[in-house]
Amino acid sequence: MLVKTVVTGEKHRFGGDGTVYVGRSEELAAEQLKPYYGRVQLIYLDPPFGSGGAYEFKDKAAVCAYSDKKSEGEYLSMMREILTRCRELLTDTGSIYVHIDYRMSGKLRMMMDELFGEDNLMNEIIWSYRSGGRSTRHYSRKHDTILFYRKTKKVYFDITATGVPRGSVRRNHMKRRADEEGRIYFSIRSGGKEYRYYEDDPVYPSDVWDDIEHLHQRDPERTGFSTQKPEALLRRVIAASSREGDIVCDLFAGSGTTAAVAASLGRKYLSCDCGAASLFATRRRLIEASRDTELFEEPKPF
Repeated sequence: MLVKTVVTGEKHRFGGDGTVYVGRSEELAAEQLKPYYGRVQLIYLDPPFGSGGAYEFKDKAAVCAYSDKKSEGEYLSMMREILTRCRELLTDTGSIYVHIDYRMSGKLRMMMDELFGEDNLMNEIIWSYRSGGRSTRHYSRKHDTILFYRKTKKVYFDITATGVPRGSVRRNHMKRRADEEGRIYFSIRSGGKEYRYYEDDPVYPSDVWDDIEHLHQRDPERTGFSTQKPEALLRRVIAASSREGDIVCDLFAGSGTTAAVAASLGRKYLSCDCGAASLFATRRRLIEASRDTELFEEPKPF
């Protein structure tokens, strides 16, 4: 399994099965990604949030990873162009997740309703986390929004791939019992009926994700990107909306989390970003994660 990196015509090989592109996302999606139109199963975008700030990549020294200082008009124009190309990239069973916060979630939802169709909104997911600062001027902002759209009604989605054990935590007003086979369950009676919830049955996520923590500063996953997202979040997205061997695309690659998780789950990936810091971080993660002994052989197309 091999990966090639395209940087103004140059190619470098790392581990994994995919391609890392360096350049402006809207230009790459319009030109170099054309061979993948209609072939991508899943797109995850974590674009700038329209915050007006600059964000660091800290390795041995702090450097600017990217600047989020476009005007609102420029930002929305860029996102319209990218989202239009994203729809062309997707296969008919494909879907797209756009990770954003309160600043642009409303505007991007209206844009995606227009481009993908209101009926193709699968979920507005709330990622609720407990970390971060506290405010006395307004309620503390402790969540991001993930807009989840399908391309068509033929969408592939397997929530059973995201199940986690129910566990043995006691539920309020529920009794803990064992059935005839020794399986542990919690029970409650309502309307004359008994409802059982087995401890070893999986629990599937709702559209509020409060079980995945924000990365702390000393988290071993940290690569130096201040806006890095946890692997657990991408693992859920990729597991539910793609199968092994499918192509997963990220046009705002940042620290390379999408590519790294996709590779670990047996997916192929397209990873795009305009920053040298992103290339450095993604390259390092893919090489560290790879067990391939032929890293420097000529890459094979997929």
